[in-house]
Amino acid sequence: MADSIPGMRGVNHVGMTVPDVAEATAFFEDVLGCSKAFSFGPFSDSEGTFMQDLLNVHPRAVIDEIVMVRCGFGSNIELFQYQSPDQKTAFPKNSDIGGYHVAIYVDDIGKAADYFKSKGVRTLMGPLPVNEGPAAGQSILYFFAPWGLQMEAISYPGGMAYEKDSSTVLWSNTDPAK
Repeated sequence: MADSIPGMRGVNHVGMTVPDVAEATAFFEDVLGCSKAFSFGPFSDSEGTFMQDLLNVHPRAVIDEIVMVRCGFGSNIELFQYQSPDQKTAFPKNSDIGGYHVAIYVDDIGKAADYFKSKGVRTLMGPLPVNEGPAAGQSILYFFAPWGLQMEAISYPGGMAYEKDSSTVLWSNTDPAK
């Protein structure tokens, strides 16, 4: 077995910077069904290097607010609203180094696609069922948050093909709080 961070239990949260934390929080709550846990901030250092030393951002960067949201049984999402003299506003594509997306597990990808359409959420082609290879059994649909963040709805209620030969399962519909 590979080495591990001592006491590692799993992914606690994924952090992302958004242009408007109120808009992002509303999207995660009102469209995706996540729950806001808490918010805090602002944080800044008008004279020193605290922001650079702690977060590797411009020393004059300001975090206006941080909001933590909980999405179902999965990881939490931390939303940051920053101001910074060197801030970039273009989103990387999935193919760019540093590109990313957030995937939300859903029970029924077809119902999720219909729901997104009813809410006016921009989607790409799909849902796309995967029928071959280790990921056979999953279906995916990429969609966008109002500010441009690329996200994915994913579903594999019958499992994926790789699971028959692996002891590692990527998703469980079991509520860990129970």
